[in-house]
Amino acid sequence: MEQRAYRIASIATSRHEDAMDILQDAMFTLAKRYADKTAEEWPGLFHRILQNRIRDWYRRQKVKNALFFWQPKAEHSSDDHVANTHVYNFEDNCESTEQQPHMELHNEQLGNAIDNALKSLPLRQQQTFLLRAWEGMNVKQTADILEISEGSVKTHYSRALDTLKKLLGEYSEEFNPYEQ
Repeated sequence: MEQRAYRIASIATSRHEDAMDILQDAMFTLAKRYADKTAEEWPGLFHRILQNRIRDWYRRQKVKNALFFWQPKAEHSSDDHVANTHVYNFEDNCESTEQQPHMELHNEQLGNAIDNALKSLPLRQQQTFLLRAWEGMNVKQTADILEISEGSVKTHYSRALDTLKKLLGEYSEEFNPYEQ
């Protein structure tokens, strides 16, 4: 769960440091405020906290960008992406445990395409897609976590799927959001 939560924050922020800060803050808040809750309640509470921290981060970035609009945006160092792991693991689909070099390259390109496509989605679509497809939550759970209506969840999810299929182009046939 921690790895997937990190990826959700990483996709939302595009920066390793910010994703780690958000994740740590969400975990600390869960432990501090909800230690008395049952283990079954923790995943939903954790994802609500995580999504709220991501929205807070976006608000702070908006203010920061408005106040410091004259400064160039910081370039991401190569270290920002060292901890990046792709959302999907394609090794399970290979017949042998040793992949051919061209398959490794193809899988890496596909993973990069998926990452870039996810990062380009609007925040609400990104959150809805990741909770539904990646975390396997149903419409009601997703609506409760994001504090939106079930109809909005369905709309955001549908739009996210359509956009992802368009953005993935040649890879759209291989893209299966229900793998994990």
